[in-house]
This record gives sequence, structure tokens and C-alpha cells, in this order.
Amino acid sequence: MADQKRLFLLDAYALIFRGYYALIKNPRINSKGMDTSAIMGFMNSLFDVIRREKPDHLAVCFDKDGSTERTELYPEYKANRDETPDAIRIAIPYIQKLLKAMHIPVVEVSGLEADDIIGTLAKQAEKEDYKVFMVTPDKDFGQLVSENIFMYRPSRMGNGIEIWGIPEIQKRFGVERPEQVIDYLGMMGDASDNIPGFPGVGEKTAKKFILEFGSLEALLENTDKLKGKMKEKVEENAELGRLSKQLATICITCDVTFDAKDYELSMPDSEKVQEIFEELEFRRLREQFIKLFSSEPQDTPTQVTSTATAKKEAQAAGSGQFSLFGQDGSAPATLEVHTGRKTIKEVPHVYQSIQAGMALELFLKNLMKQTAVCFDTETTSLNPLEAELVGIAFSWEAGKGYYLPFPEDQQESHDLLEKLRPFFSSTSIEKIGQNLKYDIKVLRKYGMDVKGSLFDTMLAHYLINPDMRHNMDVLSETYLNYTPVSITELIGKKGKNQMSMRDVPLEAQTEYAVEDADVTFQLARHFVKELADAHTMDLFKNIEIPLLKVLADMELEGINLDKEFLNGLSGALDSDIKSLEEKIYEEAGETFNIASPKQLGEILFDKLKLVAKPKKTKTGQYSTAEDVLSSLAKDHKIIRDVLDYRGLAKLKSTYVDALPTQVEKSTGRVHTDYMQTVAATGRLSSNNPNLQNIPIRTERGRQVRKAFIPRNKDYILLAADYSQIELRIIAALSDEDTMIEAFMNGEDIHASTASKVFNIPLNEVTREQRGNAKTVNFGIIYGVSAFGLSNQTDLSRTEAKELIDTYYKTYPKLRKYMADQVDFARDNGYVQTVLGRRRYLKDINGSNAIVRGAAERNAINAPIQGSAADIIKIAMIDIHQKLQEGNFKTKMLLQVHDELVFDVYKPELEQMKEMIKTAMESAYSLKVPLVVELGQGENWLEAH
Repeated sequence: MADQKRLFLLDAYALIFRGYYALIKNPRINSKGMDTSAIMGFMNSLFDVIRREKPDHLAVCFDKDGSTERTELYPEYKANRDETPDAIRIAIPYIQKLLKAMHIPVVEVSGLEADDIIGTLAKQAEKEDYKVFMVTPDKDFGQLVSENIFMYRPSRMGNGIEIWGIPEIQKRFGVERPEQVIDYLGMMGDASDNIPGFPGVGEKTAKKFILEFGSLEALLENTDKLKGKMKEKVEENAELGRLSKQLATICITCDVTFDAKDYELSMPDSEKVQEIFEELEFRRLREQFIKLFSSEPQDTPTQVTSTATAKKEAQAAGSGQFSLFGQDGSAPATLEVHTGRKTIKEVPHVYQSIQAGMALELFLKNLMKQTAVCFDTETTSLNPLEAELVGIAFSWEAGKGYYLPFPEDQQESHDLLEKLRPFFSSTSIEKIGQNLKYDIKVLRKYGMDVKGSLFDTMLAHYLINPDMRHNMDVLSETYLNYTPVSITELIGKKGKNQMSMRDVPLEAQTEYAVEDADVTFQLARHFVKELADAHTMDLFKNIEIPLLKVLADMELEGINLDKEFLNGLSGALDSDIKSLEEKIYEEAGETFNIASPKQLGEILFDKLKLVAKPKKTKTGQYSTAEDVLSSLAKDHKIIRDVLDYRGLAKLKSTYVDALPTQVEKSTGRVHTDYMQTVAATGRLSSNNPNLQNIPIRTERGRQVRKAFIPRNKDYILLAADYSQIELRIIAALSDEDTMIEAFMNGEDIHASTASKVFNIPLNEVTREQRGNAKTVNFGIIYGVSAFGLSNQTDLSRTEAKELIDTYYKTYPKLRKYMADQVDFARDNGYVQTVLGRRRYLKDINGSNAIVRGAAERNAINAPIQGSAADIIKIAMIDIHQKLQEGNFKTKMLLQVHDELVFDVYKPELEQMKEMIKTAMESAYSLKVPLVVELGQGENWLEAH
């Protein structure tokens, strides 16, 4: 059996949908605004199979027009499915073009599903002594498994696979023979395909029936052995069960023929494949493709371990030298690379390294004559607080540049950098860079301030296309049609074998570093026009660039941490978690692993039967995701306890235990990184550690803030928080008179809203009514539904709907504003903030109602969230400038959504309160006043 060939049959739509939804929270958008997630997801799956398995034969099977036979039998078959997302509709032609270029057969027949095509081909190939692998996450294929036919299930995250042979099918479905999977599916139905099954029969009961009766027909012949309601349900729905089994049966006699010659994996049309990848802007996939179809040695194929025989056969089949395109043992042909992009090898350039002496003096003299220069530091670490300078590259003309290497001796480095002080201090020379905040922080460590105007290409592109990636390689390939040298080519991949930049020969350092500066200089010139076209140049110059310097100072300052307090809190959390564990075990009636979704699901839904029809994941397990459990928490104490347990466990691991390890040794403080280019709305995000997501709705969560303390006894923390800024913005933008009046009168806006929607005097509003109004006030701009409002309050769904309807009647201008925003987005493809920051909404006119609905909600909330982000940025820039001009000892430390935190020198406290409050409240003029609440204390919790 050593020469037994292997056939891989890919279930196209299953893999395409899986790839698309795996990236749904972080879709891949190219510079043309096209969502390429579905194409990328599928191609990753295809390449993964080829890389892992080196198949002899491979084909991709598509559905075409659905199953005519099944819909004739049962018109409701798959009728419950949502409309196909536009991104997937767009993806199919591209995927088929790519497969054609790769010479991989596409098999589709009108009126047949891919399941039936794969089933037929698999059985035919098995007869020709092939080992067949059905590449799909769909459990229905279990019915086809045999000694030589396997399910090949890629993991959801793309980091592994499962191979299901007969033993796995027996264990997963509780069957003796794989064919019984059809009976199993017929009995319990399949919600994803709208196959009804027997009412009240779930996974557990279906397995029990299979064990007892063996088949659906045998069950129907022996209903006298059933009891009570179950007997009635099965007997009354006998025909429905038979129909369900018929619908679940994969056809193995379709009008398709396995052709071994056609399905051989052969050399692709390299130029055509790369041309399509270029069009889609798939840089990494192109690199994978080139590597995959080159002669480089690959990993050995995955071994099938379902049975001893299979394991032995797989080992034999995988032995020897692998050849992708033939069985003669010869190496594959070298793949010709067609990128369409230039590289450093083809483009004429003059990159010089500058040595001490006359060359350095001439360089410095020439440098000071320029009006705009791109510079880029090369260092020993990604952490600017630890990094040592290895060199600095400069460029002020396309194709030309200079590299100044720095000695390892730190005093000599300081001395050399001092020669550059006139350049960095010059206010007449614009400094250009990519992610300049990093360079500024590195130079500050050496006592060098970067002055004058700045142009950061990463920030510029963020304003031009906020949903796209902003790293230099992607920008270069997209806008300059040029592929820079990769850092991994220079120093190797991450790990113990990775070199330091110091270890790289000077010539290679020069080429790499100056190329970066040269490319960045050219990108800056390109982006000037793009910023002007998008009308975002003012936002770039007056907000994002000045903020870059503010954030650099805040990050370098860091904040003091009380590690002893956190150690004590960690012990208290251990006790809380232990107590909750015992409660959960008592409520469950047994001990189990609460952190295991599988075990937890079995306890909640099999043993305790908390829900009649529990939600399941695509792998068939019960879903115990946060949103699923939260929707059930109101009615079940064990679920509330599980959610509390999870919250405390996450709090302990993510913050209480982790924060002390993130204290910088050189400063003794915690230094978060603020990212300007992550959130499309314009909000800042915090990383390493993330100080914006500390949970503050629970007492234990709030206590984490207690660990953040002033620098010493001469300082006190001051927290300044915008009061209800998003509500004030929406009142002003919608020109909603009733809401504006409430704010102008200084009323409690939630009580005022409750008074109006419940039609009662303000002084008669109850705490519960105010709470419900508050939920609607904050939820309405995020498209809160009656279902969502009901889950967040004690209201029934009917009451929640009535409250929302009344809210809109109370605030008609607000509703009109929301509708107008959606209309504007439909006409223009974007919405914008008060400062003109744009949020592009590619799906606003899409045909898929769910995806379009999400875009409509973004059309409403993005201008509100984004305007709030813009306003606090203005305040930060103003405050930072005043602190510098006044030479105050007080420092701005943190920005958390609508709040700023300061380390205030106590003698400056009263002056700081007045200055900060004034600056924040006057940052932007709206029809309603901005209000800032101040708090002070010996820790962040006390101040907040």
C-alpha cells in the first residue's frame, strides 16, 4: 500500500464561508475598498492542504443553484439561511479564476450540492484504490467515511486539522457504522439546513435511539418501547422523520466521473496566479504561493491515525522525497516569480553609508539645506525604552539616501547624535517618517527632542483609508508598486536564532535602512495629494500630528503602580474564585472544569436542561459564549455565577497578576502604548498593557484602578471626565430641542428622558425608570433593539419595544438625524465627524440585510464616537501645550475614552483643576455645553 495515491476533495462554499466569518471582526479590506476576506480565507485553506499534505490529486467542488431534488421534496430546505454576503458573492469568480490559473479542477453541476458531488467522487475514487480526504468542517460528511475515506476538518483558527476516520465518527455520533450518521441526522434534524427531524429529539436522544434501535426505520417500527410525550412526538411525526433522513442523505450516484489524470496536482500558471494576487493586494499569499510551488523542502504529510492499518499506510505513503508535480522523484521545477512590482534589485538607487570625518561634515552641511527629510532609526529592540541606536537613515530625494551607523559604545553614540542636534532642533526642516512616535521616543532616551513640523505616513494613510493596514511594506506595494526588503531577510524570523541589527553587515544595514527612508519619503509625497482629496489635511496637521508628540510624552512618562496592593488583591481574588467554584459545583451537583466550554455546556444543557433548544457551535458543541450565557443569566443563578467566575478569572490573569510583570525595569513604572491607527472611529487604543479595558462595573474590577498611584507623596492623581459627551454631541448634531433644553438647564438627562417617555413629572421618576431611560439613551445610537433592551433591563420584549417607540416619538429630530446619516452614507459611501474624520462604509448599499444593517448602525454611531474622540484629542493637545509653556511639574498620564488622568504636583493642584476643566470644556463649541467632572485622590479609583 506504500504507493496508494491520495485524493483531496474540497467543499468550496463551506471553506469560503468559514474563512469569511473567521475574519468578520477584522475584515481584510484592500485599497480599493474591496472586502477580500472570503477569498483570503479560502486560499489559506487551500494552501494549508497543499503545504501539509502534498496531495497527488485534488479538486474543488461547488454548489450550483442548490439541490433541486431536496427542494422539490421539501421547499423549506435551507430556506432559513441568510442571503449570501456581498463579499462572498464577489469572491466566487475570483476564487474560480485562481483555481483555473492553478490548474485545479472546479467541479460543479447545476442542481447538485457539493456534498453530493464529493460523495460520488469519493466512492468512485475509493473503488480505484485511492485514499480520499473530504476537506470540510461539515459534520454531515461523516456518513461517507470508510476505511479509505476520511473527513479532513480544518480548525476554525487555521492552526491545525482533525482527521475523522471510522473511530472518530463512532465516538462523535455514537454510531456503530458511519452510514448511521444519516439516521442520526434524520432523527435530530439539522438547524443549519432547516431539516426538521423529530420535535424534541436532540443530540443526546438521537445517540440513545441509535444505540437502542440502530436506524430511524427500526425506531418507527418499535415506538411501543417509547414512553409519554416522546412516543407521541415520534409517532405523530413519522413521515417528517423519514423525509428528514432522505434530506440528510448525501447522494453517491451523481452524474460526475472521477478522472485521475484531470485531478492530478500540476504546475500552476505562475504569472496568472500572481497577477490576480496583485490585483487583490495579497502580498503574503503571493509569497506563500511562490514558496509553496518552489523546490524548497516541505513538512511531511499529516498521518492518518484512525486505525493501526491507516497509520501504517500513511507512514509508508509519506516516506521518501516528496515531489509536488510527479512521481519520478525529480525536484519540482523552480517557480518563476511574477510580482509586477519592482524591488531594490531592479530599481537604480544610490544609498551611501557615512563615516566620521570629512564625509560626515559634508553630509551634515547638505542635510541642513533641506526643507523636508525622511529619517528612520535602526535599533536593537522594538521597545523604545530598551532600544539602543544602531543607525539612522536619511532620504530627501527618491532613489537616494544616507545611512549613519552608530557605535555600540553608548557615550560615543550620544556624542555622534549630538552632531545631529541642529537638524532635529530645526523648525524649518519637516521631518518625515513611518510611525514617528517610536523614533521620537528612542531619540528622547538619548536626550534628543525632535522639533519642527512632522509628516507620519502611517497616520496619513490611516486618515486616507482607516480600514486598511498601514505598515510600510503594504503601503509601498499598494501605492508605489515596489516591494521593500523584509526585516526577516535581514535578521531572520522571531526566535533564538534571530540576529540583532548590530550583527548585520554594514552594507546590508545601509541598503535596508535607507530603502525604508527612501520609500517612506516617496509615500509622504504621494499621501499629500490623497489627504487633500479626502479633505483631511487639516485633521492630519492640526490633530493627529500634534497628538503624536503628546502621546510620546505620556508613554515615556508612564504611571506608578502599587505592586504590593495587587499582590493582596490577587490573594483575595483566589478566595473569591474558589468560593464561586464551590457554589457552581453545588448548583451543578458535581465537580467539572468550569473553564472547559464542552464540560460546561454538557452541565448546563444536557444535565440541568436550562434551555429547550441550546445554541450550538459549528463543531456541534453547545455554545457557552459570553453573549449566549448573558442572555440566559437573568433566569438562572448558576449562569450568573459562571459569568462572575469568568470575570474574576480574567481580571486576575489579565490585570492583577500581569500588571506587575509589565513594570519597566529602567523606570519602575508602567508604560502603555497608545495606538492612533487601530480604531476606524478615531478613538485611541491602549496596548501593553491595555489600560482602557479594565472592567469597572464590578467592585473587584474597580479595585484594579486602586493600584495606580502618584509618583510620590508630593503628587496626587487628578481624573477629568467628560460628562455624557456622546449624548451632548448627538443632541447638538440632531438639533433635538427637547434634549438640548435639558442639557442647557443642567438637568439629569436620563431622568429628563424618563420623565418625557413615561409622561410623568420629573420629580416622580423612579430609579428603575431612570435606569431604563439611561439604557435607551446610550443604546439608541448603537441600534439597540427591543430584544437587546429587554436583556439589559427588567423590561419584557413588548415593554422594551414600546419604550423605544415612545423614545423616537419624544425625540423626532433625533430619529430624523439618524435617518439622514444613513441616507448620506448611502449617497457618499462615508460619514464624518465634526472635524471631518471619515468612516467609509463599503456595505451601506449591500444586498445582505445583516451586513447592511451593521453598516447603517456605523453610519449613525461613527460620527458620534468619532466626534467625541476628536474633541478629547483637541483638549489633550491644548493641555499638553499649556503644561509645557508653564513649565509645570504636573504630567498628563492616561487617556481612557472620555477621561484624562494627571499626576499633579500638589502645589499646582488648584491651578491645574481650573486649567484642565477650562481646556476640556472649551475644546469644541457645540449647541450644548461640554461639562467636565473632576476628582482627585491617592489612587486612580479614588480620583475617578
